[in-house]
Amino acid sequence: MEQKLIVLVAIPDSLSLDLIGAADVFSCANHFHKDPVSNYKIVIASATKELTMTMTNGLNIHCSCSIYEIKDQIDTLIIAGFSADERWNKFPQLVEWLKTCSAGIRRVASVCVGAFILAEAGLLNGKRATTHWRHCKELNDKYEGIVVDPDPIFVKDGHIYTSAGASAGIDLALAMVEEDYDCNLSIEVARWLVLYLRRPGNQSQFSSLLSQQLSSKKPIKELQQWIASHLKEDLSVTVLAERIAMSPRNFSRVFTAETGFTPARYIERLRVESGRRYIEETKYSLDEISMECGFGSADTMRKVFLRNLKISPFDYRSLFGSG
Repeated sequence: MEQKLIVLVAIPDSLSLDLIGAADVFSCANHFHKDPVSNYKIVIASATKELTMTMTNGLNIHCSCSIYEIKDQIDTLIIAGFSADERWNKFPQLVEWLKTCSAGIRRVASVCVGAFILAEAGLLNGKRATTHWRHCKELNDKYEGIVVDPDPIFVKDGHIYTSAGASAGIDLALAMVEEDYDCNLSIEVARWLVLYLRRPGNQSQFSSLLSQQLSSKKPIKELQQWIASHLKEDLSVTVLAERIAMSPRNFSRVFTAETGFTPARYIERLRVESGRRYIEETKYSLDEISMECGFGSADTMRKVFLRNLKISPFDYRSLFGSG
């Protein structure tokens, strides 16, 4: 097995964790793997011709080289995120380089809004992808050919990987270590870094995921806000339609057009998010939480959690509960 060249691309005004988090995972993997012939060679490369990058926290990172100077075969390329004040179209040289060079790279990945760089280069066309939850709607609206999923902390589609906000880059790097070696090495790295071992890729991003789907139409928006405060009640289409004086059929059509979800799917996701909050922040029993969130029973809540988050409420509490 040959040494694998891991290149992390630094962009001005990035979160340092976007770069350092993933780099530390690969570095720790080298420490435990102990085979200089087949380990990782880690390079921090500049997206510009300047080698010193100032991060959002004021930290200066000195890059080994510019991405455009690398001649060796890149095994894994990771594009870091950057400040929301920056725009992805400010990096045309990087986009053009990706269009030309990405096909020869085994894995191409992004952290946070680095996904927009991949999208600009056309690498996400026809693929499922994610980014930071605050920017998922923008990614979806700007690029029609991408299936944007705001839920997972990272997504793999073919040889393209996208991840959510900064810390998700660590989860992505751990998953890559497991792909390259085995779960024992990723476990060792996670323990060393005192991390939750391999949060599932489908684990939902920790945020108010549905806030970005609030309708611009006042009646629907007000109804959405009312639903969030009445999850224990009967929230059938008939009840909701009657509340805003619409026929059930017209209500379903308008609601879906405005939010991107059917009423039933929207309510299910709100109940899941509410359930997560109760699990994270309270010591209520799962039976009590299921009633508070409108699931009706702990068994129903378990099935809905598994369908949406790929993890049971019990396991979710083990990882993220208040103790």
